[in-house]
Amino acid sequence: MKIAIGSDHAGFKRKKELITALSRMGHRVVDVGCYSEDSCDYPDYAKKVGRAVSLNRAERGILVCGTGIGMAMAANKIKNVRAAVCWNAKTAALASEHNQANVLCLSGRLLSLNEGEKMVQAWLKTEFAGGRHLRRIRKIAQMEQEA
Repeated sequence: MKIAIGSDHAGFKRKKELITALSRMGHRVVDVGCYSEDSCDYPDYAKKVGRAVSLNRAERGILVCGTGIGMAMAANKIKNVRAAVCWNAKTAALASEHNQANVLCLSGRLLSLNEGEKMVQAWLKTEFAGGRHLRRIRKIAQMEQEA
């Protein structure tokens, strides 16, 4: 799978570690930045990953900042992006199964690498359940058009 990944300075180290893990899992990873721990603005990288997913340049996206919250807020402004902040493997799996989340947002400061890897694996391997959840995803898409 082709995965776009980005971070701000607070998520830079974790992003590098996740790139290694994703490559080991056999995924193609596109790193959109940032490329150091120098202070930068997370919306810039949320936009790059979100656009890659929205324009089908990547199948999924991963964003890492201090908490994951800012990245999710910014990425969700992009049409067709459903970004979810997750805190464990269960919430990551449910983000895929129930919400068809195509961008996973993680904390670079509050989660261990082991926790992050487990969350990424759960998110990537869990399929969207469809059914009643599809109706809700369609409502989210409709809200984007009405905004």
